[in-house]
Amino acid sequence: QVQLAESGGGLVQPGGSLRLSCAASGRFVSIYEMGWYRQAPGKERELVALSTGGISTEYGDSVKGRFTISRAKNTVYLQMDSLTSEDTAVYYCKARLTSRLVYWGQGTQVTVSS
Repeated sequence: QVQLAESGGGLVQPGGSLRLSCAASGRFVSIYEMGWYRQAPGKERELVALSTGGISTEYGDSVKGRFTISRAKNTVYLQMDSLTSEDTAVYYCKARLTSRLVYWGQGTQVTVSS
């Protein structure tokens, strides 16, 4: 069982920055992949960024060049810069131990508005 604690969401003006954090706890040996997805009202959940095997990263097309994912052991961070209203969504942390063991956080709201 893995618990994911997300933090760092909030209200920010267009062009601003936010940093999300997600800390994993529980009984596990290691986490193969950690990352972030988001879901805006009326839209499907979409990939934001993934950190896999501590080696590779993957970004959604809409955030490339603006968002940066990093990971320190069992905590994953998402640095979000140059935010726009299109980034407004609930951001969910994901942790994957194996192909079958996938855990999600409760989500943290990010609102970009003036």
